[in-house]
Amino acid sequence: MAFDGQTWRLERDERLLGEIVIEDADFPWLSGRFVPQAAFAEVEAWFVESLALMEAEEYGRFDVAYDRIARALTLVSPEGPVAEFLLHIEGDQAWFRWSDEPFDEPFDEDDEP
Repeated sequence: MAFDGQTWRLERDERLLGEIVIEDADFPWLSGRFVPQAAFAEVEAWFVESLALMEAEEYGRFDVAYDRIARALTLVSPEGPVAEFLLHIEGDQAWFRWSDEPFDEPFDEDDEP
């Protein structure tokens, strides 16, 4: 795959938190080895919490917890920052999907089609 071997960066205010070396691409997900930098310790608990909530199928609480990640962090592809991403990190493994455009907002029953 074209993604294999690429290095993506996780940043906070342009400060490197870690790098993801892509090892597998299973559209729409990419996954690989996560190489944290010292600054990752500042946000590591966010990823632990969001993954635990997702695994517990507490999706409402997951959305709230993950929103903090999406607002504060930037995922940078080899071509530059992506507009939107969903990233999970557990130990030295990371998996994510991304978009150059913002993800669609969830459909609200009160919204008209």
